[in-house]
Amino acid sequence: MEPVTHFDIPFEDFEKARKFYQEIFGWKIQPMPEMNYNMVYTTEVDEKFMAKSPNKINGGMYKRNEKMSLQPTIVIDVKNIDESIKKIKQAGGEITFPKTQVGEMGYHAQFKDNQGNVLGIWQSIKKENQKKENSESKNNKGNEDSDGSYE
Repeated sequence: MEPVTHFDIPFEDFEKARKFYQEIFGWKIQPMPEMNYNMVYTTEVDEKFMAKSPNKINGGMYKRNEKMSLQPTIVIDVKNIDESIKKIKQAGGEITFPKTQVGEMGYHAQFKDNQGNVLGIWQSIKKENQKKENSESKNNKGNEDSDGSYE
């Protein structure tokens, strides 16, 4: 079973949205301008920014746009995002926002289910994968094309 791990809330006016959620629920909202995103903490976090309490989740906020869901979205933690995308399509779902890497943290995509609901999926990047990718990157250093790719 793959659990709900995160939520996203789109906004039109960041300051109004931040004030609303902070004043009503006491949430802490941390802008991440380099990602055009804002982390939303609904519960205390550890040094890795993971919820300290079991069964509680944090989320984020982004400027409403045509690429992402226009409505709040729950995000499901999956073991393999590529396999989940394949299963979603096979079951009649539609990928509405393609698999995208989010920094060194993981991969995110959004989909529309067979009832028209938009949800997100998330796969964390495992430490082993990061070490392997870093090692491969070091081994390929100097072999990249002028645009930084390795084709």
